[in-house]
Amino acid sequence: MEEQLSEDISVRHIQVDRGQSPLRIDKYLLDKLEYVTRNKIQIGIKTGAVLVNDKVVKPNYKVRPSDDISVVIPTTANKDKGVRPQPMDLEIIFEDKHVLVVNKPAGMVVHPGISNPDNTLVNGLTHHMLQSGNELPSNDTDRPGLVHRIDKDTSGLLVVAKNDYALSALAKQFFDHTTHRKYTALVWGCPEEQSGTVDAYIGRHPKDRTKQFVFEDEEDGKHAVTHYTVEEDLYYVSLVSCHLETGRTHQIRVHMRYLGHPLFNDERYDGRAVRKGTVFSKYKQFVYNGFKLLPGQALHAGELGFTHPITNERMLFTVALPEGFQQLMERWRNYLANRKEHR
Repeated sequence: MEEQLSEDISVRHIQVDRGQSPLRIDKYLLDKLEYVTRNKIQIGIKTGAVLVNDKVVKPNYKVRPSDDISVVIPTTANKDKGVRPQPMDLEIIFEDKHVLVVNKPAGMVVHPGISNPDNTLVNGLTHHMLQSGNELPSNDTDRPGLVHRIDKDTSGLLVVAKNDYALSALAKQFFDHTTHRKYTALVWGCPEEQSGTVDAYIGRHPKDRTKQFVFEDEEDGKHAVTHYTVEEDLYYVSLVSCHLETGRTHQIRVHMRYLGHPLFNDERYDGRAVRKGTVFSKYKQFVYNGFKLLPGQALHAGELGFTHPITNERMLFTVALPEGFQQLMERWRNYLANRKEHR
């Protein structure tokens, strides 16, 4: 049985047959895991991504009858065609032999797909790696090196693995929820509670397959947890920080909409309309002008923390809000200040 934790990480659950004779776990899994090489299985064992009866095992462990095996696997797509390398001006925040951290601009798709095979972040990263004679791990897929992603119109930080060991180790950290991901969002209105947690199942919308939806239980959705704090209340809108515990598609966007506070300029989730304020045309024009400063929803992945897969050093990276987002915030602050002055 395979459990999809996110678009980039899955967990394969295997129950060993009662009549199974002792066999090294890497040899056993090689027969059970399609498209996964023995080398990658061995790397997974070394990084703790293979659990037997919920415990990490050594490479020489031999499977026993009725063992419950769980394997954390960076998702791979079975594709014959690789990714086209394309030169790009990437903002790489950190890079060594094992990982790199990049600041993705809003408006850029992370990896190729049917509708956008080129000009994605992965196209640029593939070119960047080739310049030094290397390849991203699992380069026969459309998302090499990835263990997480952010939406096209979300800006901010992504960590990318540069080899199979780093890929497995980072995937395990995302599986264990030991990474740190803090987002900044501009939402309509202000939540009643200055801080709180949204614990609500997310799944594909039953009528619109391009959207996600909050469900009551895990039959239709997957467990999703977002912790939020209001950083700045501007009456009409609020600046909110969000910490992700899980990484579901559109998670912050869906959870904030569920609270009744969709992200500013988020057309897909009811944020591209005047949600709070007057009906006067001058105010509406002010809002619409604000929309023009952003390519999409006001969401920025500004903090990313993880443990380096080789040195075990805890690393934390931060990047400031993009210029358009900063300009938008100043416009709202000035609007609120002028409103108070004319009371």
